[in-house]
Amino acid sequence: MKIAFLGNQARAMSNFWSVFLRRLAAEGHQVLCLVPEPAPGDDPAWEESLTALGVTIAHYPLDRKGLNPVRDLATLRALSGFFRREQPDLLFAYTIKPVIYGALAAALAGFPVRERRNLMITGLGYMFEADGLLKRLLRQVARLLYRVALSCSGRVFFQNRDDRKVFEHLSIIPSSIAIAQSKGTGVDTGHFAVAPLPEGAPVFLYVGRLIEAKGLRELALAAREVKQTHSGARFQILGPAEHGLGSVPLDEVLTWQKEGLIEYLGETKDVRPFIAAATAVLLPSWREGTPVSLLEAMSMGRAVIAADVPGSREVVRNGENGFLTPVHDVAALADAVRALADDPALAARLGVVGRRMAENEFSAERVAEGLMKDMGI
Repeated sequence: MKIAFLGNQARAMSNFWSVFLRRLAAEGHQVLCLVPEPAPGDDPAWEESLTALGVTIAHYPLDRKGLNPVRDLATLRALSGFFRREQPDLLFAYTIKPVIYGALAAALAGFPVRERRNLMITGLGYMFEADGLLKRLLRQVARLLYRVALSCSGRVFFQNRDDRKVFEHLSIIPSSIAIAQSKGTGVDTGHFAVAPLPEGAPVFLYVGRLIEAKGLRELALAAREVKQTHSGARFQILGPAEHGLGSVPLDEVLTWQKEGLIEYLGETKDVRPFIAAATAVLLPSWREGTPVSLLEAMSMGRAVIAADVPGSREVVRNGENGFLTPVHDVAALADAVRALADDPALAARLGVVGRRMAENEFSAERVAEGLMKDMGI
């Protein structure tokens, strides 16, 4: 088959979908990876890592976070032209704008046929994460666009049950579309191999985007509480600076660092050394699709602490491989951190269970097999 694989960032596609893409290419499919046109200063290594998998890169214009309808129309027009030229046999699109505009462009172009248009809901995004007039307005627009996109597609994958319930409650899912479930992108358990727990003061690591909906401000407040009784505990934040709606300014993160609450590690191409140096990985996010940072931590034998929200509760079993705390509850987050800081043996036991779950339930190979079966590849 000629497969159009549509995403919103070369970096994320390389990090999260490598196993699936390598599998498709190895089985003889022609895979066209559509990613946004690189911006000045973008690292070419991410696209190079994709082409090394045996796929072909194609670019299209995309304003990932903006709300400019003119730019979004340019995205729609470019994708429609691409589908007409290439006439793919199958479309797989994930993340909000690629899902919406990819499906609409495929319908306009007539390629691939409707039954071969596959969409994955990887999370509900900014407008579903909190209340406020702007977000309520955006939610109504997103609801309409999602409904139209799904109506002209053949299959939709959900990464967690809660997101599917939201779509059903909002009457977004048409009766004509097939519905499937996927455990996110999975995790490459060979790449993210078990690492021995570090010695010394406990280290609690956050890996992800610098946005408010990831619970970064709750993390900083919890760090302040913990350090009152565990002054040696270390909190680290690993992730690139963000801009636009919902971002936490880098200056604010650096202020926390000056206060001695956290250590900001910047960004990296390889998170494994940082996970290996951590006692546990934290994710006090308000909502997730399937949290890749937690899967990677589990695969490396680390305990995880997350807010009890959609997505995170799919991978964290309270008291088994980590702890779930009420969302926005700083005191509960601090208590969970103290529990692991006080008992290294507990952190080790939770990590062993997490690794077993990663192997048995969330391996990228298992996810790839399930996706290919559902899509008839």
